[in-house]
Amino acid sequence: MTQALSGNKDRVFLFLQGPHGPFFSALGRMLRASGAQIWRVGFNAGDQAFWFDRTSYIPYRDTLDLWPDTLIDLIVGKGVTDIVLYGDTRPIHARAVEIARSRGVTVHVFEEGYLRPWWVTYERGGSNGNSRLMSLDVEQMQQALVQSDTQTPPPPSHWGDMRQHIFYGALYHWFVLFSNGRYRNFKPHRELSVSREFRLYFKRLALMPFHRLQRGWATARVRFGAFPYHLVLLQLGHDSSVQSHSDYACMSEFLEQVIAGFAKGAPTHHRLVIKEHPLENHREPLRRRVRDMSRDHGIADRVHYVPGGKLAKLLNDANSAVTVNSTAGQQVLWRGIPLRIFGRSVYDKPEFVSQQPIDAFFANPNTPNRNAYRCYRRFLLETSQVPGGFYSRRGRRQLLRRATDMILRANDPYQAVLKGNEALTPQLKIVE
Repeated sequence: MTQALSGNKDRVFLFLQGPHGPFFSALGRMLRASGAQIWRVGFNAGDQAFWFDRTSYIPYRDTLDLWPDTLIDLIVGKGVTDIVLYGDTRPIHARAVEIARSRGVTVHVFEEGYLRPWWVTYERGGSNGNSRLMSLDVEQMQQALVQSDTQTPPPPSHWGDMRQHIFYGALYHWFVLFSNGRYRNFKPHRELSVSREFRLYFKRLALMPFHRLQRGWATARVRFGAFPYHLVLLQLGHDSSVQSHSDYACMSEFLEQVIAGFAKGAPTHHRLVIKEHPLENHREPLRRRVRDMSRDHGIADRVHYVPGGKLAKLLNDANSAVTVNSTAGQQVLWRGIPLRIFGRSVYDKPEFVSQQPIDAFFANPNTPNRNAYRCYRRFLLETSQVPGGFYSRRGRRQLLRRATDMILRANDPYQAVLKGNEALTPQLKIVE
């Protein structure tokens, strides 16, 4: 059944900051084709470079403290009905969400997929720790899915567009670094300067062949070793899921707790494998800190460090996994592997995420209820997880086919299923 999309000429969409690259510009074109009015606020030269319709572009060049008043003027002056943004925790977006909520403006939030790598998350009002999923339990999801008979596809084991992700990140920061003269008041939402951010992206691109060899050797040592091991899934310490939805300021704080727990609780013949995030650019010297912590706890010969790469090869044989709140935890649960997390996450449900103290978890981890997790995963695939990606052409094409109609519908994805409507994101066969 196709839901009618009517009244789009009365919709006015205001785009704020999006993922690096051309996705938001392409989405704006699709919404304009539906009859809606489209505007985009840009806060730096990178935002401007990736928005290709200059007639709808609004540069914001004032300081952050003046942003709320400017946004209210835009909402009133242009009759804004909807705001579209990527991530809801950076200061610009957090204030926008508050103002939109107070004025009855719908907020459409895009994020990286909760079920990565080949899905994108689309929600309304908030994502991650601000998502509606935080207040939904598995029983509610089971009841909502009673009438549905769609099949859940297995997760692909590759990221698909990692090279494009890194490329667009480097290009975005190049524009901000070298063409930002008209945006002198712009301040990045991360602690690092733009020049430092650009240098780190460029260095990562240049060293990719070396990192590939280094990663292959470290992965082989684990895969062909005869030891049982537990996997630590690191995240980017500056990422909003860590900064806004955990009690850690950086990955080193998390690692200190994990390594201490492993030294105290794990059997002495077990190993700890620490896997770096695929986009880690080494603003924090994690490898050296892992080495120092392991030596301090007397387990230097039992800790392995793997610099990025694909997760599946390491995950398949792991005894358990720990993370702050990485979306990679979903791949752990899909395989029925015990999981312990240390932050706030949409998948932190007692049916399948362990609540044990960390030393007890390493000693004898509780296994997840796989039936409960399958229900949870199916609920996500029928609601907020949209096939596709932000960065590759193929991923954007697939994403745009679904995302535009989801934005234009009256109900958000969760409301539609909880009210008994048909799923809004029919599943596609993933073609490699």
